[in-house]
Amino acid sequence: MKILFIVIDGLGDRPISELGEKTPLEAAKTPNLDRLAKNGICGQISPFQFPWQKYPVSDTAHLALFGYNPKIHYLGRGPYEAAGIGMELKKGDVILRVNFGTVNRKLKVIDRRAGRIEKTELFVKALNGIKIEGVTFLVKKSFGHRAVLILRGKNLSEKITDCDPKKTGKIMKKAVPSTSAKGKELSKAKFTADILNRFLEKAHFILKNHPLNKKRIKEKKLPANYFLVRGAGKFKKTTSFYQKYKLNACCIVGGALYKGIGKILGMKLIKVKGATGFPTTNLKGKFQAAKKALKKPAPYRNAVSGAGYDFVFLHIKAADTLGEDGNFQGKKEFIEKIDKNLKILMDLKNVLIVITGDHSTCSKLKSHCSEPVPILIYGNRKDKVREFGERACKKGKLGTIEGLNVMPKILALMKS
Repeated sequence: MKILFIVIDGLGDRPISELGEKTPLEAAKTPNLDRLAKNGICGQISPFQFPWQKYPVSDTAHLALFGYNPKIHYLGRGPYEAAGIGMELKKGDVILRVNFGTVNRKLKVIDRRAGRIEKTELFVKALNGIKIEGVTFLVKKSFGHRAVLILRGKNLSEKITDCDPKKTGKIMKKAVPSTSAKGKELSKAKFTADILNRFLEKAHFILKNHPLNKKRIKEKKLPANYFLVRGAGKFKKTTSFYQKYKLNACCIVGGALYKGIGKILGMKLIKVKGATGFPTTNLKGKFQAAKKALKKPAPYRNAVSGAGYDFVFLHIKAADTLGEDGNFQGKKEFIEKIDKNLKILMDLKNVLIVITGDHSTCSKLKSHCSEPVPILIYGNRKDKVREFGERACKKGKLGTIEGLNVMPKILALMKS
């Protein structure tokens, strides 16, 4: 038996009065999801989160779903984003997420996305390759206003604080060693923070004087005059999914973060035209690719079977984005769109279909939240649940599963 693991990002929610006190999932018309729930077993997941986090976040929640304890395996957000946009990573690299943002003369943040700027290639070119005290600063565009920054050199530490204040109206912060930096690591962290601050100062000078920004100001557009950096992490190799489970795995994803997680775990990326993290993503193409991947010969010489991948990770992003925008109606309609396209997979045989989310995104809060996430597993055993929704799945046979215990549960069902 093979595994198709579908993660609908931000799937869970809270009941909404405008939807008749139902969640977007409960209010949506989902005959295919309900059919799978009715003929499978259901429950809910308590997503992983670190004690200091207000709510679960996508990177650590996904690692936990795949059975990788973030307390041991988490690299920081930066490395996953970098891997996801195709940057070559080397052991010891310190990597950060970046927004091109807008600040005033006092370095107060005016806009964290510089008016959601799209064309940043000339800025990237101007900043890429700068060297400070033997450390090279490598910059690559991600999408829109986002980019990734790599610090490559000796004696670097990821144990530094974010410079991005994460709110408009706040003054840009200086990087300093984090409280977890001790002993020799503290010395490395001080060095890393110092050269990063110097790079950001130099980058600000280059950006604010760049001809493209001067042109944007004349056109009454916000200049992209500052690098907002956060999520420092240091790259190191992670035990691959195949090494851990002896399963040939691939991933079908749109967003850079999820591509990066798959790549670092050794999953083969299956590209699908039009697959993005937006509501307009090519759902039909993604589902068709998943079906094909389960039959396509796997690439490993030591593959257990030549009859296709054993594990397909299919990620769908937009429910999370719509929830964060407060668009509960849009989230409901997007879930219905997922359900409609799910029909492509309904005739799969000898495949365990798992459908869940990495975390809940509460539309009224416009943010991630700590509510449990529904899960259904179709292909082995049944319970009395008749529809796929938060409250219905809560009564399922699976009960409440901790995020880290999902893979062991799936593997047990696959082998039974």
